[in-house]
Amino acid sequence: MQEIFWCNNCLNMSTRPRITFDSRGWCNACQWAEEKKIIDWKIREKELVKLLDKHRSKTGNFDCIVPVSGGKDGSYVAYNLKHKYGMNPLTVTVRPALALDVGDINLINFIQSGYNHIQISCNPLVLDRLNKYGFTAKGFPYYGWLIAIKTAVIRTAANFKIPLIFYGEDGEIEYGGSTETKNKALYDVEYMKRVYFEGGYEHVLDRIKKDEDINESDLLLFQFPKDDEISKIGLSFTHWSYFEPWDSYRNYVVAKEFCGLTEKEDGNRDTFTNFAQNDQALVPLHQYMKYLKFGFGRTTQDVDIDIRRGSMSREQAVNLVKIYDNAYPADLIETYLEYYDMTKKEFDSVLDTFVSKGLFEKIEGIWQPKFEVGESFFI
Repeated sequence: MQEIFWCNNCLNMSTRPRITFDSRGWCNACQWAEEKKIIDWKIREKELVKLLDKHRSKTGNFDCIVPVSGGKDGSYVAYNLKHKYGMNPLTVTVRPALALDVGDINLINFIQSGYNHIQISCNPLVLDRLNKYGFTAKGFPYYGWLIAIKTAVIRTAANFKIPLIFYGEDGEIEYGGSTETKNKALYDVEYMKRVYFEGGYEHVLDRIKKDEDINESDLLLFQFPKDDEISKIGLSFTHWSYFEPWDSYRNYVVAKEFCGLTEKEDGNRDTFTNFAQNDQALVPLHQYMKYLKFGFGRTTQDVDIDIRRGSMSREQAVNLVKIYDNAYPADLIETYLEYYDMTKKEFDSVLDTFVSKGLFEKIEGIWQPKFEVGESFFI
């Protein structure tokens, strides 16, 4: 039998991939939150300045790339690089499938606040098919887009000979996962494939290569440049969260004040916040799939952030998770069926494939939890 339990500080579950706990029963994300209070961030800022000075353009060329969606985190990183550190960032967006109006507005507002920007619209035939293969084979509804926000951005860097890419937070460290990059400023393509793509990159690419109407050139934006192309320009990948204590709420405040970020006025069905992940309609399905696979969804991550910030009690968090986490995206099901070109029966079959039967039982056609949030049990 396996014990399922929650962090004694936040509500991270033991089912989360790559999570670990200490003798107090605190997850590694909460341990990291403690560490952040005693790290000498001035030393890490010196590392940042050294890295920036190494790559700072002396000719007016772009000297770094920041992937952005118009949301809070990429906007915050780009703002700091340009206005605090005097860099000349090229901001890059990979347009998602089923983009939302509020996301488009936020992206326009961000660009108009003073940034050079490129939007990459990948071949929709390939993007949509990779998303579908990711959904059916990995239980990951926008897997094709997840690939492209790495591969297409890196190809852009290689084409422009821009040697430095800044992503926002290292989600593994901040939210409870692998800690192997905790004390490393830079990481590589193999880490992306293994951790962020969860080992499924080659499998999904191999699957689409079997399709007769897809050729190699169609896949260019979904494939990494060759190693010698990356090494030729000395391309480095890093997370901004390595260099300063990451605070998503602070990022939101800065993005709202200086980059035109707006909130989703009608709120979100799957969490109590309204200022994040508002760029695409596949997000609610991704969060619901995560809930079915692991027993926690978007609300759990949001309350965990607030608990670690000291702005929410664990009791308050439990109540919010009970209200929001099991959010079946009923109003978007027809949109998903049309997008994936599936019947409702086929769609439900995919959900049934990935649900954790030890955590859930189906009642009147909807998967319901067997557990009470925060109360350990065995399966």
